Amino acid sequence: MDFVLAQARADSLWRRCGAVFVTVFGVQIVILVRYALTRKTECVVIMVTHLMARSPKSPPDVKTQALREAGALHPHPEVVRDDAFLSHPFFDPRDRVQVKYEMVRRHRIEGRPVTEVAARFGVSRQAFYEAAATFEAHGIPGLVPKRPGPKRAHKCTEAVVDYVERWRVGEDVRPDEPLTAAVARRFGISIHARSLDRAVARRKKKPRS
Repeated sequence: MDFVLAQARADSLWRRCGAVFVTVFGVQIVILVRYALTRKTECVVIMVTHLMARSPKSPPDVKTQALREAGALHPHPEVVRDDAFLSHPFFDPRDRVQVKYEMVRRHRIEGRPVTEVAARFGVSRQAFYEAAATFEAHGIPGLVPKRPGPKRAHKCTEAVVDYVERWRVGEDVRPDEPLTAAVARRFGISIHARSLDRAVARRKKKPRS
């Protein structure tokens, strides 16, 4: 709060104003010096204003920045409740690739049920199957999120739609593997089930030549 060290007379007529900036113990102090000319004497008023010192910016987290640039930064690391990620700093819930790999490993190597694993890693069962199929087909590089590319409708090529129709009549069907996971395993792409349904419906509506 501003305070006055010296009070000028009420009938003063202000003519000039100056300012001095000093820093004391990290606090910037602005000293405003005003000169007033009265009929008889010259008065000086000094006002001191304390400004809050700016807190230094924390250095950027190098790993977080690297994950963000690679598109591998988990948008919601707080949903990962797996014991390893909660107890050891080696397991980083911000790293989406590591999270997916450990999620698949919990089921494939440790034999934990899919429902339990999916719940501990904060994903749906369908998302688990898609990650597992992608890892089986492409390894760890397949778990790296793809850069923004064509819309899903463009991904539904004729080959994909052919495969979907064959899958629905029993070809290449694996136990507990949904269609989206089968497509991810076969083509290495992730397409939502509704997008696949719409692509098949569009083909059926096309007039036969």
